[in-house]
Amino acid sequence: MIDERPQYGEYATPEEQRRLAGLPPMDAVDEVPTAESAASQETSTPAPTVTAPRRWDRILTIALVAYGLVSVIINTVAYLDLSSMMNDSMEIIGIEGDFTNFAQAKVWGTIAAFVLVVGWMLTAWLSFKRLRTGKLTWWVPLVGAAVTMIIVSLCIAVPMMGDPAFMSYVDGMAGR
Repeated sequence: MIDERPQYGEYATPEEQRRLAGLPPMDAVDEVPTAESAASQETSTPAPTVTAPRRWDRILTIALVAYGLVSVIINTVAYLDLSSMMNDSMEIIGIEGDFTNFAQAKVWGTIAAFVLVVGWMLTAWLSFKRLRTGKLTWWVPLVGAAVTMIIVSLCIAVPMMGDPAFMSYVDGMAGR
């Protein structure tokens, strides 16, 4: 046989239950932090704030990172054959003679290709990390590309400045 009688307080409203328990009404109670809740607030670290995603920022960032990947693939192949690239560049500029600094071109072209790949990887990693946290990110691929290209340009300048035909052209330009 099931006992169908109401249990203690089953029909009482929360306000009636508080009154019968000797507690003040809910609307008269201000939130007063207990010692336990205050201590837990002091020791806990705040969660990282994630802002609302910006669709345009995400699209632009991904497009710039993808464009960077295509650029890295094309330029890495060119830097691994830096002698040919330098020879073509000298011909376009109008420098008489051929590029002959092959040993340095091989070493510094490989270094430039490595720097280019690592620079893109770091830029892509940082971009996607910032996208996940909802931070404004479109500028990261641009700054990453600029910094990487400055370093790569310095790598390419070493064999170029060591080439006799190029330096002869520079000396001729300085004398004008």
